Amino acid sequence: MDKNEQLQKDVQDAIMWEPLLNAAEIGVIAKDGVVTLTGVVDNYSKKIEAENAAKKVNGVKAVSENIKINFGTSDKMNDTEIATEILNVFKSNWEIPSELLKVQVENGWVTLDGDVSWNFEKDAAKKSIIHLPGISGVSNNIRIISAAKDIVEEKDIKAAFARNWSMADNEIHVTVVNNKVTLVGMVNSLYQKDEAERIAWNAPGVGGMDNQLVVGCAL
Repeated sequence: MDKNEQLQKDVQDAIMWEPLLNAAEIGVIAKDGVVTLTGVVDNYSKKIEAENAAKKVNGVKAVSENIKINFGTSDKMNDTEIATEILNVFKSNWEIPSELLKVQVENGWVTLDGDVSWNFEKDAAKKSIIHLPGISGVSNNIRIISAAKDIVEEKDIKAAFARNWSMADNEIHVTVVNNKVTLVGMVNSLYQKDEAERIAWNAPGVGGMDNQLVVGCAL
């Protein structure tokens, strides 16, 4: 089995291992570390789950997601109902400053706008709605306007990487200019690239991120 075939099998196995996806018909094509996902699922959250499962596989350098959604014959909320449900979800989640956000829904595609102080609030807004029926996609245009007056310290971000078991063995260079963090270096997987960005966003005062990390793991 060559490298492409092995990577294809590894991604297929990772997808099948996820409870939400073990009955889904998702095709996998792998070539030189680039994985393309195809197939049909019945809700948006399964698209996200498949992409996340592929990103965690060792050797995957990039993911192209071409999965379609077929809601079938089940009742599907219209755009107004989806927007109303999203607002209700936001109001019930303490992590989301619902009063600062705007929601637009067109043909099931959700666009989120507004300004928040922390990246975890932006992430929470999207994660809280991806399971809702009728959603075909989400554009998360929420901006991070940091309310913290802290000066972002490069050494603090580096220390946070060193504490994390999945990041400790990677050589990641951190620079900060006007509270915008730039990450440069090489990691072993897309999961590590995303995890490095998540960790860096947790530093008080971060207002922007430029993740230039390269995935360079060889099979």
